[in-house]
Amino acid sequence: MLTAALVVASPAFSAGGGGGGGGSAPSASAPSYDPAVEYQKGIAAFQAGRFKDAAGAFRKVVDVVPRNAQAQYMLGASLLGAGEYKKAIRPLDAAVKYDGKLIEARRDLGVAAARSGDGKRAAEQLAAIKALDASCAGACADAAKLASAAAAIEAAVVAGTQSSARVHPDVRLADTTAVDGAYVTAVGLINEARYDAAIALLDSALWSAGPHPDILTYLGFAHRKRGNFDRAEAYYRAALAVAPDHRGALEYQGELKIERGNLAGARANLARLDALCGFGCYEADELRRWIAEAAPSAS
Repeated sequence: MLTAALVVASPAFSAGGGGGGGGSAPSASAPSYDPAVEYQKGIAAFQAGRFKDAAGAFRKVVDVVPRNAQAQYMLGASLLGAGEYKKAIRPLDAAVKYDGKLIEARRDLGVAAARSGDGKRAAEQLAAIKALDASCAGACADAAKLASAAAAIEAAVVAGTQSSARVHPDVRLADTTAVDGAYVTAVGLINEARYDAAIALLDSALWSAGPHPDILTYLGFAHRKRGNFDRAEAYYRAALAVAPDHRGALEYQGELKIERGNLAGARANLARLDALCGFGCYEADELRRWIAEAAPSAS
């Protein structure tokens, strides 16, 4: 499982900017369940065709990380598979909102809309898919997926609300045994400053691992190094929503605050780390160094 990989990967990652991936026991503000575990339960139920059970698990995930496009999509796909077409629209719409290039989400949103009688929304998604297909011009890696998505929406429009045939969402998840390797490889890429490649691997890992706080933290780090500060902050917030005591996320978020001129915010993160670490830890020491270096220019 991913946890084993983290033990190997975290020390190597410290060379890339400080801090480890570890976290202590959840605080009182943490959810009463582990969203990453619930995500795995949802995947298992989905793959077994138990779509209502899957939807129940994915609801717990989006309650904690509502901006997670993968979790929103899997909730919508589960409801679609259960025949709950109207209920599927909201999470699928959220998935599209948070990742407009998620072809599966646009496809299933169009299908759910068509099957629930929302012709306007179905047409909007079909148009969006066709626009992506036109820009692809049959030459991109997603050409076949785009063509298939358009065909699926068109078929759902023809079937309309009268069809009794159930929709079987076409979800192809990566083998969970490959997640560890992808994670370790991504950490190595980050150490080599190959951030775009690392982001691609970590994004794919989210589909199988769910909102694991270490993956979210490293996605934040990689986006931060690419200058995508808003996205980095969103990933740090998501990691801390899942694991409020996650030391790596607290350190890196503090460093981001310094880069954005929020020294007081960074000091608040340091105070949190000092309270967590007790006798001290690498993450607190590293953030303290960042603050000390930034303080003269901020005074």
